[in-house]
Amino acid sequence: MIRNVISTELPINETLSIRKNIIKGSKGNKRICIVTGTHGDELEGQMVCYEMARRLNEAISSLNGQVEIYPALNPLGIDTIQRGIPNFDLDMNRIFPGSKEGSVAEQMAYAIIEDLKGADLVIDIHSSNLYLRETPQARINVLDEDRLVPIAQKLNIDFIWVHDAATVLESTLAHSLNSTGTDCVVVELGVGQRINHKMCYRLVDGIFNLMADMGVWSGYVNKTQISQPLLCKGDNVEFLNAATSGVFITELKCGIVVAEGEEIGQIVEPLTGKILSRVISPIEGYLFTIRAYPIVYEGSLMARVFRMKSEE
Repeated sequence: MIRNVISTELPINETLSIRKNIIKGSKGNKRICIVTGTHGDELEGQMVCYEMARRLNEAISSLNGQVEIYPALNPLGIDTIQRGIPNFDLDMNRIFPGSKEGSVAEQMAYAIIEDLKGADLVIDIHSSNLYLRETPQARINVLDEDRLVPIAQKLNIDFIWVHDAATVLESTLAHSLNSTGTDCVVVELGVGQRINHKMCYRLVDGIFNLMADMGVWSGYVNKTQISQPLLCKGDNVEFLNAATSGVFITELKCGIVVAEGEEIGQIVEPLTGKILSRVISPIEGYLFTIRAYPIVYEGSLMARVFRMKSEE
């Protein structure tokens, strides 16, 4: 059942509508919301929504409750592949909880929050930007750790990053929902403007695994294929930045363990054939972010590595 969350008129006889698909089972009253498309250049969530709807419709008798799918919180951004809301110069994920009497963008944010409130769980799906590739991960405010980490551990992801509360922006969708008592887990995977099919299928499997644990899904789940993620707390992440400008070349992919002193990649100069600098891991750890866009400038973020062993 397709419903409008909010609809508003735009210039030149156009209408802006945020829509959701409500898929209901014959019994049960728990409500899970799958939310994505907040940033228009993050596309992995589009495939996750499609695959969730497809599987649910094929086995609706196994659904005990309802799943609501919101594929495009920022439909104009999705249409134009722009991160923010076109013409408003706004990041959709920086204006929550919005305002009923505010601008069009603020009214959209307010309507989204009001529509999601009271759900048993909201899964907020993001991709990385065009410049970085991320292994499938959840990002959680330390204030919500006790509630949300056990949920994220069932999502078939590789990594859970528990952020310090001071680094969390209060104007995000997840913070706004969690602060009002509606559990919301942020999942990030892949790279901007692309869809990694394997990662999407994995996350969908994880969502069904979580739904089964919550009693919302009675269909088949292959528990032996569900990953047990690494849990990162505190300041155990090393940020690697470019020492020089140039072209980044690497053979590595994120989601692997690197040794202390291991070369992650090289920054080179095409004109002279010289290696300008090498990106070296200062620690042994799990490489969960790596540069995807090859043109870099001094100070560009190249990688993030989780320190898996505590220092003596």
